[in-house]
Amino acid sequence: MKILVIGSGGREHAIAWKVAQNSTVEKVYCAPGNGGTFFEDKCENIPLTNLNELISFAKDNHVELTIVGPEEPLTKGFVDEFRKNGLAIFGPSKEAAKLEGSKIYSKDFMKKYGVKTAEYASFDQIKPALEYIKNCCYPVVVKADGLAAGKGVVICENAADAESTLKDFMINDIFAGSGKKVVIEEFLDGVEASILSITDGNTIIPFISSKDHKQIYDENKGPNTGGMGAIAPNPYCTNDVLESFDRDILQPTLKGIKGENLDYIGIIFFGVMITKKGVYLLEYNVRLGDPETQAVLPIMESDLVELIQSALKKDLSNFKLTWKKQSSCCIVAASGGYPASYAKGYEISCEKMNSGKVFVAGAVEKDSKLVTSGGRVLCVQSLGDTAEEAKKKAYDNLKKVSFKDMYFRKDIGTIYEFNR
Repeated sequence: MKILVIGSGGREHAIAWKVAQNSTVEKVYCAPGNGGTFFEDKCENIPLTNLNELISFAKDNHVELTIVGPEEPLTKGFVDEFRKNGLAIFGPSKEAAKLEGSKIYSKDFMKKYGVKTAEYASFDQIKPALEYIKNCCYPVVVKADGLAAGKGVVICENAADAESTLKDFMINDIFAGSGKKVVIEEFLDGVEASILSITDGNTIIPFISSKDHKQIYDENKGPNTGGMGAIAPNPYCTNDVLESFDRDILQPTLKGIKGENLDYIGIIFFGVMITKKGVYLLEYNVRLGDPETQAVLPIMESDLVELIQSALKKDLSNFKLTWKKQSSCCIVAASGGYPASYAKGYEISCEKMNSGKVFVAGAVEKDSKLVTSGGRVLCVQSLGDTAEEAKKKAYDNLKKVSFKDMYFRKDIGTIYEFNR
């Protein structure tokens, strides 16, 4: 079996690594892949990102399954075009991908089907948006409607912040069109959880919960990043929380997918907030999260290829998804200066590890060596019988990795007090 994985990040390295474990898989093509997939068993990088070129490659090389990693190809309709060409591909249709591609669409979907979420208002003109913020309770959250590389959400502490943000989004157009429409949302105070899930349109199976650490500095301070590390399962996801999630978020979402007749066979990622008032949905993503994927897939006992094939056959209700009875921790090593400006081109040194895994994101192969090429360079993942053991192993393994100006948080997996 030959598989094509579209994307170039740490998430795609983890997907390629996991599907390569299936004994029937002969080759995993990574388009375009990265320095990690270059060295990964069974994997081969191919320098393609164009839709038509990818379709031709899949046909010419008898690819039996394509998996889309990032959100952008999904919102552009890659899945629809692959299917028109008779190619098996895992991911939601262009219409279904609007659940991530448009914040306004997703919030209206939540409201229509009774998904528990924050109060909100949406705007496509600056003047009524500026009038609205005069009477808000602060802080409020301003969200760009479209994709903005994870930077389109701003927590505004006061009206001046909100006005400045709205002007940046809607007038200065800092997101090249994605912020021309906005959602202004009630601020929810609590702890975030990531619940990756898989759906075939009739059934949603949630994965083990996880917790991302978004901000650049320890104790959740500083600007947001793409994610500085993750733990799984999420220690804040108690049985009560998961029951509330299922009742108030997952089941209404499934009702909505059916009610809107969405062609949705793929991943649905629930970003939730656990608050004193209950569990709320912050957003949908229509793909696996990064770095949550790097923490979650290593504790998935089931075979990922078999799971995806079950979804494509619309037979998820009969699939028994199993997990190792362990905890997982992954810690991101970033380029100094990230998420602002940073240098590239530094050679990465990595000593052999007895256990654990390095998933590469912003690094490329050059002369048979790994060289930094992005902000989030790699993450080191480890398992443990407890969360504390997984965390200790991950930090011990991180000592075996080095490159110039390497930066990482020292508190990934630390449980801060939260009285829900």
